[in-house]
Amino acid sequence: MIEIEVQNETHQTQERIRFAAVPRIGEGLRLREPDGIWASYDVLDVWYQKAEYGDIWMPYIHVCMTPGERAETEGRGAQNGFDHGPQHDLQGEPDMMGQMAEMSGEFEPFKI
Repeated sequence: MIEIEVQNETHQTQERIRFAAVPRIGEGLRLREPDGIWASYDVLDVWYQKAEYGDIWMPYIHVCMTPGERAETEGRGAQNGFDHGPQHDLQGEPDMMGQMAEMSGEFEPFKI
């Protein structure tokens, strides 16, 4: 097992987690949220730093919640009484991916 420091950009936290292998940039991870629910994260960066002891290089990774998961988490917050308001992209247009992620339940088949 390899102990890796995970720096979470979404929650601005750091923790050490044990992995069987060092994840690569772009891979997805499932990590537990502060509220106890599992969420998907993308690996943004992987780097190694020399440890304070011996000639050992320790791996570090940066992770950020996947966009679809972030929209779902915000939807959960709105259900719990936290309204985040409408989401917009950088150009000020409504965020269609966020709106699609808020749809929940079983979808009906498309009728032609």
